[in-house]
Amino acid sequence: MHLQCAVLAGVLASMVSLSLGGTQTEVPLEAANETAESEWECSLSTSTYLVQNGRDYVNPNLVADRDWLHLEARYNYESIKTGSVWLGYNFTLGKKLVLEATPMVGGVFGDITGIAPGYTLSLSYEQIEFFTQGEYFFDAGTRSGNFFYSWSELSYAPVTWFRAGIVIDRTKALGSNFEVRRGPLVGFRYKKVDFTTYWLSPGSLDSTFIFSVALNF
Repeated sequence: MHLQCAVLAGVLASMVSLSLGGTQTEVPLEAANETAESEWECSLSTSTYLVQNGRDYVNPNLVADRDWLHLEARYNYESIKTGSVWLGYNFTLGKKLVLEATPMVGGVFGDITGIAPGYTLSLSYEQIEFFTQGEYFFDAGTRSGNFFYSWSELSYAPVTWFRAGIVIDRTKALGSNFEVRRGPLVGFRYKKVDFTTYWLSPGSLDSTFIFSVALNF
C-alpha cells in the first residue's frame, strides 16, 4: 500500500505543478520504492451527495502527505464538473491540546476556472475535535465569480471507532447562490476505513444526505 501511495503522490505532484504553472515532474519507480516504506501517507475518499429536490453528485478526493508536504486533488468540490489540485504545508503544535494546520494554494479548472488560497485546520483535546477547511476562490473570468467556501465539524468520540457531532457548510456547489447548511454527523471507523454520514438542513426542502467513505493507506 505504501508503494501505491508513493506512486499516486508522484502523479499528484505533477498535476499540481502543471496546474500552478510549472513543468511536469517525473517520479521514477525506484525513487517511489525508496520512499514507500513509511514516508507517504495517503487518503482516498468519496462523498455521495443525495439532494432532496436537487441534483445528486459524487465528490472524490485524493490526499498525499509526506512530512510538511501536502498534495491534494478534488472533483465536484468548488462546483459541479470542476476539479482542483492543491499544494500545502503541514505543521503541528501542542501535545494535549493539539493544533494541526495546512495552509494551501490551489488551481481550479472546469465549469469555473481560477486560483484559490485555502486551509485545513483541526484542534483536538482528548475525545473532542474541531475540524474546518475553507478557501477563497478567485475567478479568472469575472470578479463577481469570487467566493469564500467553508466546511466545519465539531465532534466527540467516546470510543476510537465512533464519533458524533454537528457540521456547518457554506457552499456554492449547488448553483449560483450561496447556501449555509447545518446538521448532525455520525461516523464509524473500521481499521483504515472511515464511514461518515451527514444530514444537512434536516426537514427543509433542500435537505441533503452525504455518505462519505475514506480509505487511509
